[in-house]
Amino acid sequence: MKTYRIKISSWTASFRYPNLISGFQPTLDVPPISTVLGLLNAAAGKYIEHSQLKIAYYFEYGAKAVDLETIYQIGIVKGKKAPSNSVKSNVINREFLFDCRLYIYLEDRELVEFLKNPYYSLILGRSGDLATVENIEELELTENSMPENIKGQIIPFAGNFLAGEIQALPKYFTNSIPRNNIGTEPYSVISHNLKNTETSSLKTYTDIIDDKEVDIYFHELEF
Repeated sequence: MKTYRIKISSWTASFRYPNLISGFQPTLDVPPISTVLGLLNAAAGKYIEHSQLKIAYYFEYGAKAVDLETIYQIGIVKGKKAPSNSVKSNVINREFLFDCRLYIYLEDRELVEFLKNPYYSLILGRSGDLATVENIEELELTENSMPENIKGQIIPFAGNFLAGEIQALPKYFTNSIPRNNIGTEPYSVISHNLKNTETSSLKTYTDIIDDKEVDIYFHELEF
């Protein structure tokens, strides 16, 4: 199949666990689909109303570490759902990824054009995780119906049951205030450095990244 591959890099990245608010803040090894779609929104400079979208991505990093971070906690007015003037600082441990590369695969040329000249800054996680589009190229990928190298991706857990960390992750968010999750479901979060892979019957397409084969799974999203 013909597709565009966009290489995005950053010094750091962090993708928080959706249900952890306080205490130690670990990072997922692969960004959720919602994070990647957020990148597209930032590049376009607007909220994109997707109806049907075919998208794939592969993510890898060089190292993982923990850093101290100062946060500011705002109090709530007693008996009201409103912030108070009470603010206190706290220090937490936050896990982050270093030397990151994200490869996005798209068929929609309009979305690719947005990434050629992003309207807003691109980030991989938090506001300090600035990212850069390094390269955009058109590829011809070969279909592989018996993949053995599914790594650096998230795969729907239901019906596939691939090895990985199981997390319930949203596909997208609404354009309302407050924002609401869209299409949350369980995924296998499969790190790029997983040593043992298993054969799957998933329909994938094989790509060569840094002289290694990676089987790329395309998500077909409908909102």
